[in-house]
Amino acid sequence: MPQVQLSDLELLVYEAVATLETRGQVPYPELIAEEAGLTEEQVHAPLRQLTERNLLHREDSPLAGLDFGPRWCARQLA
Repeated sequence: MPQVQLSDLELLVYEAVATLETRGQVPYPELIAEEAGLTEEQVHAPLRQLTERNLLHREDSPLAGLDFGPRWCARQLA
């Protein structure tokens, strides 16, 4: 299986998502940015790129009226 080359920013964001999930925290963009030491605006492009590479997936709030924004979850690779 070929390895995917990630930019430093993509790796930082991916690791932030994985760390938040490990702690049991919901990986909302604001928390991802805080964990990665970036601004929320800086994480938008890496989140999109990681989703396109199938390394993250977006989940919208399952509860109507309680939308805190999308959460991003790391894909578990076999």
